[in-house]
Amino acid sequence: MSSSSVHYYEPRHGHGLPHDPFNAIIGPRPIGWIASVNLQGQRNLAPYSFFNGFNYHPPIIGFCSVGWKDSVANITATGEFVWNLATRELADAMNTSSASLPAGQDEFSFAGLTPIQGTRVAAHRVAESPVNFECKLTQCVRLLDAQGGLIDSWLVLGEVVAVHIDKKLLDEKGVYQTAAAHPILRAGGPSAYYGISDEQRFDKIRPDDRPKDG
Repeated sequence: MSSSSVHYYEPRHGHGLPHDPFNAIIGPRPIGWIASVNLQGQRNLAPYSFFNGFNYHPPIIGFCSVGWKDSVANITATGEFVWNLATRELADAMNTSSASLPAGQDEFSFAGLTPIQGTRVAAHRVAESPVNFECKLTQCVRLLDAQGGLIDSWLVLGEVVAVHIDKKLLDEKGVYQTAAAHPILRAGGPSAYYGISDEQRFDKIRPDDRPKDG
């Protein structure tokens, strides 16, 4: 590929494009729809587009907050949170919950969602969501740049200690069907999301998992 056909930039000098492509390249990304409570029991619900799973056993998930927001403050104070699967059916409610509300206003109520008390944590689950992970905080890490300077961004990691799955998403063998939940995934630009479907599925067996001849 010739240099004339490549758009090159160094982020510290700007990207030179109509919109920063970083989010669009690392995507689509699952959504961290995070529920928490403060020490007084006030609920908070907010979506984070920098979210993913980081470990299998024990299961650890994490999200990054740009700025010290209510979710981070609540989780570091209580040590608990709930991740809720954002689906196509819940896209509007998820988006509504991202609004900057006055202190003390409940995003569950604002978005028309039903809170259910967690089983292992004080934070609430979104009842309408088909999958919920109740989590205990393991680490809250302030990010650094390449020079070791502090960034106003915080990586929150939590161990999943309880899982709730709508049985409709399990097939007759008990295998979770990813596409059946109609999860929504954040992409680039100010408004782009994507879904997934079984038509887009393909399978690959890793070399180490292939049957050995003989």
